[in-house]
Amino acid sequence: MTGTHAEAAYSRSLAAFRTPTLGLLHGRQAPFVIASLSMLFTADRPVVPIADAHAEVDETLTELRAAGYDDEDRRIPAGSGREVCRTWAKQGWLVQQIDDDTEVYRLSAHAVEALEITGRTGGNRTRVSSSRVRTLLEAVERLADDAEADPVKRIARLTSERDALDAEILRIQADGTAPLDDEELYEEAENVLHLARELPADFTRVAESLKQMQRDVVSYLRRDDRPTGEVLREYLQRAKDVMQSTPEGRAFAGALRLIGDPDRIDALTSQLHDLLAQPFSRFLDPAQRVEFDAIGRRVELGVEEVLNAQRRASHVITGQVKSHDPLRDRQIDELLRDVIAGLHDWAGEAPRTASVDPIRSLPLIDLGRLRQSVGDIRPPGSPAPLTEADDVEYLDVDERSWGGPHYTELEAYVAELGGGFDLGEAFEGAPDADRRPVDLVGLLEIVHQAGMAEQDALSTVETLRPDGTTRRFAFTAVTAAVAETKEDQDA
Repeated sequence: MTGTHAEAAYSRSLAAFRTPTLGLLHGRQAPFVIASLSMLFTADRPVVPIADAHAEVDETLTELRAAGYDDEDRRIPAGSGREVCRTWAKQGWLVQQIDDDTEVYRLSAHAVEALEITGRTGGNRTRVSSSRVRTLLEAVERLADDAEADPVKRIARLTSERDALDAEILRIQADGTAPLDDEELYEEAENVLHLARELPADFTRVAESLKQMQRDVVSYLRRDDRPTGEVLREYLQRAKDVMQSTPEGRAFAGALRLIGDPDRIDALTSQLHDLLAQPFSRFLDPAQRVEFDAIGRRVELGVEEVLNAQRRASHVITGQVKSHDPLRDRQIDELLRDVIAGLHDWAGEAPRTASVDPIRSLPLIDLGRLRQSVGDIRPPGSPAPLTEADDVEYLDVDERSWGGPHYTELEAYVAELGGGFDLGEAFEGAPDADRRPVDLVGLLEIVHQAGMAEQDALSTVETLRPDGTTRRFAFTAVTAAVAETKEDQDA
């Protein structure tokens, strides 16, 4: 039995030391890694452009080597800042991502946790105080109250709390109140700092869980052979509910209801500034004052980091679903497997000194002759002449009567009227075949081209369709212009 317990404890310890967090702290170069990461990333600088990070780490290496810290124990890594940062990324301490079209580094949850442990161990040790014990007791009481299913017990507890609050209000109204002494307030501030140090790692852990869920969904989607419509419905819904897809996301969604309100964040920042102006704040050292003042900013940046990860995951999953093509993905997978199989066959038969000539360019497709000038939009040749067809159907007279205006007949009719006539009266006097609704439009067009004048009166005409039905139209009265005589033109 003892051996079983020992083996289980040893296995848990081995698993813990395989995590990037303890791997960082247990490494020989841990002091340099912690120092460099703490200088690179701050509460106001959660992400750093990759080029800037390489330059700053390179500068740190140069300064420490010049100061003689590059000893035989190799506590200062070899290589350039670029090589060191890439090693940290492989170890899982840095995460590369795209932020506003710029490649940046950000701390992983393991690195944030390592920095938190180092800061808590290297700084002032948090003491067992009434503040920390009260925090624990209140958390246990709140948990017990939330788990209580008996409404009678819950009502009794709430009534007791209300009576205690009423008694406290009466005492303050009668005797006034005095704040706690500075020593007790300092203990409260230490407890606040202790609680705040755990938030960045929690926020980063939520963001990384969402990113891992995104990778799992995309990977599973690429192996999905179901119809695209069915895949769309399932995965678009999963992208919509991405925050509910992980335990960390569901926990954060609940916490977001408390800290997601901008007014609450502003109130928190204002309270922190006011507390730093209190007399007890003189017990805080400069590092604690900076950390205390940055709590509100840390919360705001943590919420923003998680929400950005949520939006990015939803965007990636939705884009993958929209471009999902099972047949194409299967063809690509088969092609890659054929290439890998061919490479294995060649590697087994070829001598060790054999070389492979790379493909420097893809074969060109023969497109024939393309237009050389984009300025000439004319076709290269004239179209072929039309030929007589035996199956052409010509419209009869009755069918053509439903066509457009009879311009030829209307122009001859207007020429007989001369100038100065009323358009409505002229249309009423036209032959029945030329009194269709479209002929009224054609007559207006002819008169407009020759010149006309609008009157204040209203003209009403009755049109006659080819099938014998009539329709009335009203329009502003129009008088055709008087045609000029030869004497007027000579004058």
